[in-house]
Amino acid sequence: MRKTTNQVNRRVILQSVITGVLALFLPLHVVCAAPFPTKPNIIFLMVDDMGYHDLGCYGSKTILTPNIDKMCAEGMKFTDVYGGCTVCGPSRSVLMTGYHKGHTPVRDNRGGIPLFPEDITIAEVLKKAGYATGGFGKWGLGNQGTKGAAERQGFDTFFGYYNQWHAHTYYTHLFRNSERVELNGRYTHYPIYEESIKFIKANKDRPFFCYLPWTVPHAPYVIPEDEPAWQLYKDKPWDHDSKVAAAMNTMVDRQVGEIGALLKELELDDNTILFITSDNGASRRFEGTHNSCGEMRGGKRSMNEGGIRVPMIVRWPGKIKAGAVSNLPWYFPDVMPTLAELAGVSEEPPKDIDGISVVPTLLSKSTQEKHAYMYWDDSWYHNEGLRMGKWKAIRSNNKFKVDPNVEAHRGMWKGMEHESGKIRLYDLSKDLGEKKNLADKHPEVVAKIAELMDKAWVKPRSQKDGGVYKGLN
Repeated sequence: MRKTTNQVNRRVILQSVITGVLALFLPLHVVCAAPFPTKPNIIFLMVDDMGYHDLGCYGSKTILTPNIDKMCAEGMKFTDVYGGCTVCGPSRSVLMTGYHKGHTPVRDNRGGIPLFPEDITIAEVLKKAGYATGGFGKWGLGNQGTKGAAERQGFDTFFGYYNQWHAHTYYTHLFRNSERVELNGRYTHYPIYEESIKFIKANKDRPFFCYLPWTVPHAPYVIPEDEPAWQLYKDKPWDHDSKVAAAMNTMVDRQVGEIGALLKELELDDNTILFITSDNGASRRFEGTHNSCGEMRGGKRSMNEGGIRVPMIVRWPGKIKAGAVSNLPWYFPDVMPTLAELAGVSEEPPKDIDGISVVPTLLSKSTQEKHAYMYWDDSWYHNEGLRMGKWKAIRSNNKFKVDPNVEAHRGMWKGMEHESGKIRLYDLSKDLGEKKNLADKHPEVVAKIAELMDKAWVKPRSQKDGGVYKGLN
């Protein structure tokens, strides 16, 4: 029955009264209007050790990723995005806390260094906005049962590995909210993926944050013989690891496609923003097969572009322009303020984080704030990195040495030894491969960068961890 004008007016007046009463009693962040009519669901997929060029949309000629390529065509592709560090654990800490590597709580990569109760994570920020929060994959920021465990850091549920050394095998048990789950010989990525899907289905009627720090394609390079993606590569004339790495990436691609289909089936697609990235650069360059780092120098553990520059695709139908490409330089500290703005709780992240929201760029606005500089350091090899506009600088405080018996490192560091304390300077606009050191030609730039590096790093708190995971609990 059609409503009369008086009925409509009474309804509007009643809504205004209710809103006014709520404003008296509810916290500010609850009643403040969100920037979008409906809070978007957020899926953040971060795979492990995928190279910049390991996706078709980023130039791969050997690895099949049709679903991710389609997501890229339907969303925004970023060319100049960086992980939080050159290795897994600290990169996750930067992502979760919004502090760059010179400030973030977890600085080392020993596997069980925990976040503390006072540390604020993305999950805790989004809980303030009423989000269901779930994580599925590798946590790496506190062992199960500790104060750093994911379920004590804002996640309603976490399923997977807690200690990243535990994640160095694909045939083991996992944990759900610190409770051990036996898999009886199953390949661990399968139940991790299945739990990811269950979470999306279970929370289809409320806003959710689905954090997917999937372990593949991290070594060891093993995959079930009956995995469909393996069938595409097993007879290729490549070495074994090249074939498995390709299959791992194509397996992820199939599952991304299935997530996309599920979002459409649940009628969530238009209100879900999907991020696809990697935690750091490629563990193996796979030169001669995949050429995972392309012309970029180095790889995982290196402060060169091949170690820290990562793919980043963001898709949100109707909000993010399809086929857009952005060269905005940004990195993992920016994820927290970006997601907070999307959720309508920009006031919740700590005021001193190093991140900047990139929502204006995602929505093709012209008011994007930019970093004066971006900073990294690497506790393993005592390297520091800094990008300032077109300039990229690397400083080592020790002449690093690499175990020649570690296959993943062979050839990665050839010709890269350098004098301790010296800054090397590269113009990324002309030299993405970081081959020409311009430090002697631009001493004023070097001096400015040295000053910024000195200010960017503060002494870390205790990096005591829970020890190497032995699978005893």
